Amino acid sequence: MFVLQQMLNGLSFGALLFLVSSGFTLVFGLMRIVNLAHGAFYLLGGYVGVVTMRATGNLLLAIVVGAVAVAVLGLGVERILLRRIRGQELPEVLLTVGVSFVVADMSLAIFGGDPHILPLPGAIAGSVQLGGSSYPVYRLLIIVVTLIVGIGLYLMQRFTRTGAIVRAGVDDREMVAAMGINIQRVFTGMFVFGTGLAALAGVIGSGLVSLRPGVENEILLYALVVVIIGGLGSIKGAAVGAVLIGLIDAFSKAWIPDLSYFTIFAPMALVLVLRPTGLFGRTA
Repeated sequence: MFVLQQMLNGLSFGALLFLVSSGFTLVFGLMRIVNLAHGAFYLLGGYVGVVTMRATGNLLLAIVVGAVAVAVLGLGVERILLRRIRGQELPEVLLTVGVSFVVADMSLAIFGGDPHILPLPGAIAGSVQLGGSSYPVYRLLIIVVTLIVGIGLYLMQRFTRTGAIVRAGVDDREMVAAMGINIQRVFTGMFVFGTGLAALAGVIGSGLVSLRPGVENEILLYALVVVIIGGLGSIKGAAVGAVLIGLIDAFSKAWIPDLSYFTIFAPMALVLVLRPTGLFGRTA
């Protein structure tokens, strides 16, 4: 039963990491921007979701409001700031770092430094019996929601015109632009979509991991590990990397807590040595 619990813990945390890292890896794959503000968007989305949930008691509304609010912010960041320095890698990285600091400090000023956790509705606040032991319903719900989102992303990427444009843009942005497609609009849409996914993860994750100053850096670090292992720009890689890191994190904290960080970063280092593009990544 212990092994089953740790597996579910790892899968639920891995599901959260997939929601964060999928938006991160899509933005990098298409725009070549290592968006270091991604963790701050996660944090802000979580705060907005918690406030909305406390005011309305409606979890679905909290998710929508949190995702939309941060997506609008992402739209402003891309249109007003990032577009002016398109293609300049170091300025893009430094700008997203600055946005992260601003969002984190504003969140601290508005929401304070105390931990915040998403109040769960009664229907999903309880537990179910698994193998003679109880397990939180909410963790199982996170896995289910992530499966739905992941399947939706896969179907969109493989079977829609938008997905075809994104795949082509990842492989050859110049050719897509030469075909008459407004690549700037595609860039904007993907950046907004990625920030919305980060906010969605923030709302859902705030019921699993409390929101507090500094959590944006922790979640960004985990997301970086996931996409480095899975391969930048690959949804499949984000899924595999998230599950792998989630399971490693759960079992290492249970069995060897003193080496939990080593067990996270050792696979990343190994992948960088043996396959620098990641398990499913390709050279840009």
